Amino acid sequence: MVSVTTTELFSRSADAFVSLLGEVTDDQWSLPGLGVWDVRSLAGHTARAILTVESYLGQDEPGGVTIPSAEDYYKSVLEQFTDHASIERRGVEAGEWLGADPVATVREALQRTRALIARQPADRVVSIGGMGILLSEYLRTRVVELVVHSIDLARAIDSDFTPPADAVMGTVALLSSTAVNKGQGTPLLLALTGREPLPAGFTVV
Repeated sequence: MVSVTTTELFSRSADAFVSLLGEVTDDQWSLPGLGVWDVRSLAGHTARAILTVESYLGQDEPGGVTIPSAEDYYKSVLEQFTDHASIERRGVEAGEWLGADPVATVREALQRTRALIARQPADRVVSIGGMGILLSEYLRTRVVELVVHSIDLARAIDSDFTPPADAVMGTVALLSSTAVNKGQGTPLLLALTGREPLPAGFTVV
């Protein structure tokens, strides 16, 4: 199998999301999306997987790497920055930012972000709340966001959308290793092999 870089997975996942946005009809933007979000807010939240990369690359680098991997981000860092009310509000705001032509808006943001990524050295570190993570590792978390929420969006608008297979593989791999790091590997393994269903409410993020 040909090796695919994290940057390529991010780009493919983002392209797939933009394509999916093109399927949303005018009368679907106000449909239920996910939780408190309608389709527009869900799409806006998903777009933030692109916007945060652009934003972080516009900031100065932190002193060094303090978040060793994407798995550590999910295990030790994400909860520190998880304010559900703030996340919900930012999703709504991002949905409004999409404007009258969401496809064009997100495509332009993606073009800017790709150009920024292309100019970065291989060891580029980005800052998350003052902590440092390699850009390549941070992009792995953005692939997860794009893949999972694109699926959410597709379900909300009844689309037969399928994310890129290699992006799904990367997402499953990252979330599986995160489960192991969090001590949740055994129930996940039992479910994957058909031995037991996952516990109610099981999640690794």
